[in-house]
Amino acid sequence: MTGFERSVGRADAPLHAAAHSHHPWPDASFDAQQAAWQDAARLLDRKWDHIFGQVIPAGQRHIARQLNLPDPGTIAFGPNTHSFVLRLLSCLPTHPHPRILTTGSEFMSFSRQIARLEEDELVHVTRIATEPFDSFASRFADEASKDVYDLVFLSQVYFDSGFAVGDLEKIVQSVPDPETFIVIDGYHGFMAIPTDLSAVASRAFYLAGGYKYAMAGEGACFLHCPPGSGARPRDTGWYAGFGSLEAASDDVPYADDGSRFLGATFDVSGLYRFNAVQDWLMSQGLSVAGMLSHVRGIERAFLDELDLHKAPINRAMLMMPGESRRGRFLAFRTPDAGAIAEQLGKRNIIVDSRGDRLRIGFGIYHETEHAVRVARALAQ
Repeated sequence: MTGFERSVGRADAPLHAAAHSHHPWPDASFDAQQAAWQDAARLLDRKWDHIFGQVIPAGQRHIARQLNLPDPGTIAFGPNTHSFVLRLLSCLPTHPHPRILTTGSEFMSFSRQIARLEEDELVHVTRIATEPFDSFASRFADEASKDVYDLVFLSQVYFDSGFAVGDLEKIVQSVPDPETFIVIDGYHGFMAIPTDLSAVASRAFYLAGGYKYAMAGEGACFLHCPPGSGARPRDTGWYAGFGSLEAASDDVPYADDGSRFLGATFDVSGLYRFNAVQDWLMSQGLSVAGMLSHVRGIERAFLDELDLHKAPINRAMLMMPGESRRGRFLAFRTPDAGAIAEQLGKRNIIVDSRGDRLRIGFGIYHETEHAVRVARALAQ
């Protein structure tokens, strides 16, 4: 796959099999990074008019197209997902102990923050185990149907297993109170697996970013904000009032669209990169479904090679063997996950681990020969 000559295409580049973690940037993002600097130098103060008038709307349209959202204006951008988590938490009722339903497998951008609030008894948290995976959707929906929660938070694809929740619509529909906030963490779903949010767009928030499968790097996170939900976040910055900076007002104004969840100043070069990569993907005819199909072929070649060599890491350790219920990486359960990742690193092969999970993720820049090389290194 051409288009990555500046990163993994270099002659001395490591064999990067962690596309699920830090995805290499396509060459198309290089000119975009420079454009961000050049626009700042050329436009000076007027760069914000360009950013809010062209850069942000272009990014919103790309995301709405990828997620089949009815209105690009529901998208708010931010530097990281944690900033959106804080903004969402600031919308919860002020009564003692807001009640939160989530799982025991959320990423740290949410799980760490909630655990800290829980330490000081500021929230009451109910956690549903993701395993066994076969019953997760039903178990979570059953609990969500109890009319007691202020926030329901779950992932589309779980970072510690690759498990993809199959029926998000069922879970969203199970929440009885229209005032309950529903948030889907799509960081391992966006641009990894085909995602259609049209059925839940009016009810659920969707949180994701460009660091992984969107190939845009840091600073390009976003939140889809369903109309009318969270009208006035207490955690708010000047971006949320950008359209009314020059108007006198006695109260704190908010827009009706997704900009009500904006924060304050951040480096917008990530949005330049995001738009450039999206434009490049379109020019190459690369859809999410097509990229996933390519990666599935690489995964199969990798697993077949492990079988051939009777490697100590094998498909029996795979947490999600079925492709239809798996995100775009392989997670193997082994107590040696960290040591294995370290040993592969010494062979200039990059994978990663999370606890007892060895994670291997392929991308569109991989071919079968790369899968074979990783498998043979594991066999040794």
